[in-house]
Amino acid sequence: MQVRNATPEDRTWIHKLRHRVYAEELGQHPVNADGVLVDALDGRNVYLVAADADGPVGFVSLTPPWAGSFGLDKYLGREELPLLDEPDVFEVRILTVEPGRRSAGAATLLMYAAMRWIAGRAGRTIVAMGRDDLLDLYRGVGLVPTGRVITSGTVRFEVMTASVADLTALALGPFASLVQQWRDEVDWQVDTPFAPRADGCEHGGASFGAIGTDFRTLERRREVAVADVLDAWFPPSPHAQAALTEDVAWMTRSSPPTDAGGLLDAIAEARDLPVDSLAVGAGSSDLVFRAFGQWLSRESRVLLVDPGYGEYAHVTERVIGCQVDRFRLRHAEGWRLDTERLAAAVRDGAYDLVVVVNPNNPTGRHAPAAELRAAVEASPAGTRWWVDEAYVGYVGLHESLAPFAATDPRLVVCTSMSKMYALSGVRAAYLVAEPTVAATMRRLTPPWQLGLPAQLAAVAALRDVDHYPPLWQRTHDLREALVADLAVLDEVQVESSVANFVCLRLPADGPSATRFVEQCRQDDVYVRDLSPLSPSYEGRTVRIAVREEAENARIVAACLRAMEVLRPSVRAGAS
Repeated sequence: MQVRNATPEDRTWIHKLRHRVYAEELGQHPVNADGVLVDALDGRNVYLVAADADGPVGFVSLTPPWAGSFGLDKYLGREELPLLDEPDVFEVRILTVEPGRRSAGAATLLMYAAMRWIAGRAGRTIVAMGRDDLLDLYRGVGLVPTGRVITSGTVRFEVMTASVADLTALALGPFASLVQQWRDEVDWQVDTPFAPRADGCEHGGASFGAIGTDFRTLERRREVAVADVLDAWFPPSPHAQAALTEDVAWMTRSSPPTDAGGLLDAIAEARDLPVDSLAVGAGSSDLVFRAFGQWLSRESRVLLVDPGYGEYAHVTERVIGCQVDRFRLRHAEGWRLDTERLAAAVRDGAYDLVVVVNPNNPTGRHAPAAELRAAVEASPAGTRWWVDEAYVGYVGLHESLAPFAATDPRLVVCTSMSKMYALSGVRAAYLVAEPTVAATMRRLTPPWQLGLPAQLAAVAALRDVDHYPPLWQRTHDLREALVADLAVLDEVQVESSVANFVCLRLPADGPSATRFVEQCRQDDVYVRDLSPLSPSYEGRTVRIAVREEAENARIVAACLRAMEVLRPSVRAGAS
C-alpha cells in the first residue's frame, strides 16, 4: 500500500468517488449528470490518497487553518464551536474508501497519515465530522464527540475532536505495533515524516545523521553543509582551543571543580554581575528542564511566544503537562513582538510563567530590551518571566536584561554559550536571577554538572574579549550576502534576521518545506523545515544557518536546484 499527497489524476478520481459515495450511495448530496462532486474548499485543502497496485483505494481531505474556512462552517457558527477560531486547529474531512475495500484497513491508515501531516504543520487540535456508520473507527483512533450533531441530506454526523498530542501518544503507545507494521509495509510518500520522534519533540540537527552518529565516518563532516542547526560558522577562541588540547590526557581523566566555581566567577567578571545571581548548566536545555521542573506543575499556566524555540513547548506541554497558551506573532507584522500587547496579555496574573526568546528563534526578530523590561515591570508579582538570550550578542550585549534579572525576582535570563562563543559541542550555559532564585537553582544543580572540557573552554572564551566581536560583525555581513544571493529564487520570500540565520518562505503554490528540505539533502545540504514549530509557517518556511562564503554558495546552489526540480511537480501533488 502506498500513501501519498494527491496528484491531479487522483483528484479526478476523488471527485468521482465522492459522487458515487456521498450522492449515489448515501444521499447526502443530489445526484448530478457529471458524476463528480466538488466543493468550495477543493482549491484550498489537501488530499491524501491510499493506493495499491491496482490504483487508488481511499482518500482523506485536510483543511488547514490558513485556508480561511472549514467545511464545518457550512453547518455551525463559530460561536457554537469556538475552537474553530484557534490558529492551530485542522479539519479532517470526507474520509472515504472504495466500497469493495472498506475492510482492508485503509481508513485507519489514512487517519494516521492525516494526523502525521497535521502534526508536521504544528497542528494541535483536530476536528472532524464523523459519519454515524464510522463512529467506531473515529473513536478507535482517539477522536471524541463534542456533543454537536449535524444532518446533511440523509447523513447524520457527530462533530468530533482530539488533540494531536493525544493521538501521537496513541501512535507511540497502544498502536505502536501497528505503526511499526505500516513502517515495514507501507510506501510512505506523504510530505511529512512517517513517525514522530520518541520524545515527540522536533529538533534540527539531522545533518549529524548524514555525518554518522556512530562516529565511524567523521570525515563526512567536510562533505555535508550543516545549515539546519545554528552552530557558529567561526571557530572558538584560540585560548579555548588551547585549553581543550594542551593536556588532553589530564583533562579527560580529571574530575572538574564540583560547582563550576571558576566558571561562575568568570561569568560574573565578564558580565559585571553578582556571582550569587548565577547558576550554570550543561547547555540551556539542562537549565530549562531543571528550572521548569521545579517551578511548574500540571496546574500551571504558561504563555509561550509563537513561533518560538520548540524545546519550550516540549517541556511545558509534553514533559510537565502544563496548561499552555500561545502569544501569536504575525507574519503580516514582520513577526514583531508587540511588547505592549504582551504586557496586556499577562496583566491579570493568569500566567505562572511567560517565555520569551529574544532575539527570537526562529523568526530572527529582536524586541528592544527597554520595551521588554517595561512589560516585565508591569506584570504581577506572581508572574515569572524566562527570557532566553542565546543570540543577544548579535544585537549587542548592552541589550541584555541580565542586570535587571539580578535584581527582580520575576525575571530569569538564560544565556547559552553555544552560538555566540562557538561552544555547542561542550555544552555550557548560565542563567541570571535574583540571588534567592539563583540559589535555588544552584541547589538543584548536581555536582560536576559541567565536565572539565566545558569549564575550561567556557572560561577561556569569556576571558578572550577581543576574539568574538569582529566575528559577530562578520556574521552580519555573511548573512546579508546570503540574503542577496537567495533573492534570485523565483517567488520565494527571503526573510533576514538579526542573528546567524535567514528564513525562506516558499510560494503558496510551491513545494512544501518538507519536500524542499528533502531535495536539498540530495546535494548534502541540510536546512531546517520550520513547519513543526508553528502553523503560522503554513508548512512552507525553511530556516538556513549562516556559514562561510564557500558553504553559503553551496547552500544557495542547492536551493536553486531544489526549486528547479520541485516547481514543475507542484501541481502533481508535491505541495
